[in-house]
Amino acid sequence: MANTQFSLNFILVNYGIIRTSGLMEKKLMRSSSDKVIAGVCGGLANYLGWESDKIRIGYVILSVISAGFPGILIYLILWFVMPEDFA
Repeated sequence: MANTQFSLNFILVNYGIIRTSGLMEKKLMRSSSDKVIAGVCGGLANYLGWESDKIRIGYVILSVISAGFPGILIYLILWFVMPEDFA
């Protein structure tokens, strides 16, 4: 069964029935070009396809509603966990 699946995929890709060049894997990365502090909100905006200003405003509102500390802590964790894109 695995051999038939492989050969079917091989035929579909090699004869241009399926195009693999247009498929890109999205990765969550900090933005080096759209950043205010560390690029976390810019990276989230790039990943989700949203405007970065809306992400920043929503993040600030969410942090204020949750008494500030969890939002700052999550931002710091994302700052160190998310790799920078170097674009």
